Amino acid sequence: MERFTGKVAVVTGSGSGIGRATALRLASEGAAVACVDVAEEAAVKTAAQISEEAGSAGAFRCDVADPGSVRSTFDRLVGELGPPDVVCNVAGIGAFAHTLEQRLEGWDRILAVNLTGTFLVCQAALPHLLGRDGNIVNVASNAGIKGQPYSAAYCASKGGVVALTRALACEYLERGVRVNAVAPGGIDTPMHAQFALPEGASPKLLGRVVSPMGFGTPEEVAALIAYVACDEARYVTGSVFSIDGGITA
Repeated sequence: MERFTGKVAVVTGSGSGIGRATALRLASEGAAVACVDVAEEAAVKTAAQISEEAGSAGAFRCDVADPGSVRSTFDRLVGELGPPDVVCNVAGIGAFAHTLEQRLEGWDRILAVNLTGTFLVCQAALPHLLGRDGNIVNVASNAGIKGQPYSAAYCASKGGVVALTRALACEYLERGVRVNAVAPGGIDTPMHAQFALPEGASPKLLGRVVSPMGFGTPEEVAALIAYVACDEARYVTGSVFSIDGGITA
């Protein structure tokens, strides 16, 4: 398939996990990909793999929680690759914690990366997407559409991503920009190492976190993102697509 031939795609968090799989998938379908990550070396490796496979890509270091970093990154990537047609907000962090033990700095950082970072990237991208039938795909989580134990900060941040997605979809409905989200469940990525269970975690409550189907793969999520971002989904906006092994069924 070449659904993104001639298009420029921006993928945050492209150094690993779902972001890396998404960058590789969009490049395999013809997109020139801006591989964006706070871990510059990881972004460079993703871009290098795309180039080795005869694709087009550039690597850009960016802290999505820093407005200045986001603005300068978009200035650079537009200058090198051209204005984006597709923007995928994949960058995210998280951790389990008993709410009574959740430190404010941890709460603030999770919301800064997951929610504020998604907002800042959308804000920087929108002027370029207008008039190009552009679209945004935000990565939320099943934790953003249902309760999950030991995850107050993460749930709040991803619930905010869901609400932000719907708000932007409504606001830009008449201006030709589609905005959607995918909501993964347990996906086998390096990020899962951040979710060490807190002491005394209830085994019964943890049944709400992992599907009987086990973990999904980053490539499965990337395939869904590619569909949502392509022209075949032109009638889809303001939607949140669950990919979580039936947890939210």
